[in-house]
Amino acid sequence: VQLQASGGGLVQAGGSLRLSCAASGRTSNSYHMAWFRLGPGKEREFVAGIRRSGGNRYYADSVKGRFTISRDNAKNTVYLQMNSLKPEDTAVYYCAAGGGIIVTSVTSEYAYNYWGQGTQVTVSS
Repeated sequence: VQLQASGGGLVQAGGSLRLSCAASGRTSNSYHMAWFRLGPGKEREFVAGIRRSGGNRYYADSVKGRFTISRDNAKNTVYLQMNSLKPEDTAVYYCAAGGGIIVTSVTSEYAYNYWGQGTQVTVSS
């Protein structure tokens, strides 16, 4: 499966962006999906994850209440709605897909087999 992330950009603190991740090849509903991010001087970190069916969603503590992950399996697309953005949200955001991920591994980058190219999100203060 190939993943194409889009929707990044420059926004002021308090603003919103919606990222999209379009999957091609094997349909995305075969995979659990997630968003990770790599900020300047930081290690790549889990942001949000969603199970195949879309029924269970997971969030990093730093984004709970501000970010929402969703998926449209008919469109093979996963979204990340980001509200109340902060300068510390500045990062390259990557979408990822994986099959057979147990719940305890949802936040681990090593559980995901496929990665998109990343989209830059910059939040100015």
